[in-house]
Amino acid sequence: MKANIIVNAFFDTPATRYQSSRIKEELERRKISTCIIKNDFFGAEIDGGKLKECMDCDFVVYLDKDKYLSLALEKSGMKLFNSHSAIQACDDKALCAINLANCGVPMPRTIPGLLCYDQSSPLPPEYADYIESRLGYPLVVKRCFGSLGKFVYRADDRKALESFMEELKCTPHLYQQYIEESAGRDVRVTVVGGKAIAAMERKSCGDFRSNIGLGGKGAKYELDGELRNLCERAANILKLDYCGIDVLFGKDGYLLCEVNSNAFFGGSESATGVNVAAEFVDHILNTLSN
Repeated sequence: MKANIIVNAFFDTPATRYQSSRIKEELERRKISTCIIKNDFFGAEIDGGKLKECMDCDFVVYLDKDKYLSLALEKSGMKLFNSHSAIQACDDKALCAINLANCGVPMPRTIPGLLCYDQSSPLPPEYADYIESRLGYPLVVKRCFGSLGKFVYRADDRKALESFMEELKCTPHLYQQYIEESAGRDVRVTVVGGKAIAAMERKSCGDFRSNIGLGGKGAKYELDGELRNLCERAANILKLDYCGIDVLFGKDGYLLCEVNSNAFFGGSESATGVNVAAEFVDHILNTLSN
């Protein structure tokens, strides 16, 4: 068998290199010939009304977020881990929250932002009135697309809220309840094949965001039944082969914050001792054999 691991060509960090190299290592340990391919080529085209793609392999581990290539590969018959639809459901934070709503998944109160298509168009003050009446202060403002804690902001008052609203009015975004009990602290749960396999508590001393990439520190966290059930439910609803789920500590229990379809697992492997890459690869091969 042959596998391709597709990674983004323009975002190259130690975390991205570690992830792809570990998956390649585990695949080749199982005698699967594997190539890591940067997405810096034109991998699909439509010619004469027919779709053509150029992947010479049996399956793809898709670690990019290019929705056009992932859909083209799947439409051509290629098996992707994760699937195109699962990646897209997670990549948009508002869409992810909406998909999980009404499914027994507790989340912070969330309001998808209204989209404006004219930067010069003024925003009625009633918009801010509604958001602050529903969420209070502080509140969290997020762009719908972003990773590693980037484009996640805290608005402490009306002036800050209006500033963020103006800045993001032509960009997909959302507003979310600020969970004071979880400021600078959360749990990253790794789920493979619908089963939670590892949990890492992340803490930051100087930021309300706990991301490792922003200076947060990780330590092993006990996967209790409530946490396990919450994360497995979310991963199965979204039909994910692999994901990292960020969970907040609410005053009445856990609250799901975000689901990441290609979450970096280097920190989790280091903190928990779980061989996440091996678990992922075993799931892939078991899926292909069934």
